[in-house]
Amino acid sequence: MNLHTIGIIIKREYSTRVKKKSFLITTFVVPILMAALCVVPILMMMNSKEDTKSVAVVDRSGIVMPYLESNDIIRYVDMSDMPLDSIKAHLEEYKLDAVLGISPINAEKSVSADFTSLKPIGMTTTELISGRIEEAVEAYRISTYNIDGLEKIMKDVKADIHINSYTIDTESGEEKASDAGVNSILSMVLGIIIFLFITMFGGMVMSAVIEEKASRVVEVLISSVRATELMFGKIIGIAAVALTQFILWILLTGVLVGAGMGIIAPKLMGEADPTEMLGQMTGGMESVEGMNAASDMMETLSQNSELGSVIATIQGINIGAIVLYFIIFFILGYLLYASLFAAIGSAVENEGDTQQLQMPVTIPLMIGYFIALYAFNAPDSALAVWGSMIPFTSPIVMLARIPFGVPGWQIALSIVLLLLTTGAMAWLSAKIYKVGILMFGKKSTFKDLWKWLRMK
Repeated sequence: MNLHTIGIIIKREYSTRVKKKSFLITTFVVPILMAALCVVPILMMMNSKEDTKSVAVVDRSGIVMPYLESNDIIRYVDMSDMPLDSIKAHLEEYKLDAVLGISPINAEKSVSADFTSLKPIGMTTTELISGRIEEAVEAYRISTYNIDGLEKIMKDVKADIHINSYTIDTESGEEKASDAGVNSILSMVLGIIIFLFITMFGGMVMSAVIEEKASRVVEVLISSVRATELMFGKIIGIAAVALTQFILWILLTGVLVGAGMGIIAPKLMGEADPTEMLGQMTGGMESVEGMNAASDMMETLSQNSELGSVIATIQGINIGAIVLYFIIFFILGYLLYASLFAAIGSAVENEGDTQQLQMPVTIPLMIGYFIALYAFNAPDSALAVWGSMIPFTSPIVMLARIPFGVPGWQIALSIVLLLLTTGAMAWLSAKIYKVGILMFGKKSTFKDLWKWLRMK
């Protein structure tokens, strides 16, 4: 093969596709959508707070009202001396949104509650009221035992345990924080992205081959270049387009999310002064000892809280290694499947004829995707390990396992097997491509493909 000719084809494929309106639109629209997925939920939570509701309380139990403290969500009005039915009938006149009726204490040392409102009330409000009533009933039940300090004892025996997870690096022997939730999310994202990319850009190769064959442009091209040079040039050219688009997506999404969070962060933090917050944490101490105490407190929080575990796990992720492995497995996985898609495209004259021939190619991709979903929960299971070694599923499964920590020899073996298989499939696909690209007027079958493979 002539590398100079392949280079010309790559340049042609690349320049033609990056200048298309569809490329420009998707390049700029996708980051906007991705940034919206990150920022919009936060904005929705910030703006979903209900307006303050005025709630009348008719407490026949005598134990609940002291626990109903007004806040920015609910303003409680004690109207226990008035008939409940009368309040319900005149809610608008009293400028009330709802009335809460508490029954007398029953034989089970509990109460029942009825909540009547002019308009449907949100879940936040109802859960808040329910929680306060439960606290009141629990306190009453504790008081009936007539045991001194029982309430304090009950609070003291309650435990809130968080397991701090660590993994030992087999190479360095160092312990690293490992939050299963963070690893699972990263694993899921990597598996889904590489599955979508291989499927999308592999299908793009097939569509491009079919388009050129259907328009008979390929006959002109074949008169100037060899079929295999055309196939590899097309595959590599589209790969370059894919990488360009992927890098732009990352950069633009990062910029948009950063800008959005920069606007939202002050609203989330409110008007709080960091210096004042630090002073409160240290008990108002403005000495070196106070600063040391604050530092120790932050260190303790990072070690013992769930948020600290998440932060420590994120800090311990080797982003550079993950990006490198993503690029390697994407390129090799793409080349493997793109060559197969190119062979299928050369054997048909329209998209409708590809369904039967596509099945053996798409099934391994789907199997890899489902194994990756299983790998989120059991990254070191036999199924996940073998799935990350078999070349037709390894690009997806191995990336899903990497966030959980994979021995270096497994990654190296997976890459070598994938590289060898990609070379073999590219050679076989080239044999089919150079025959099928010039076949017209006949619907190709698997028997025809086998015949073309045996041709010298």
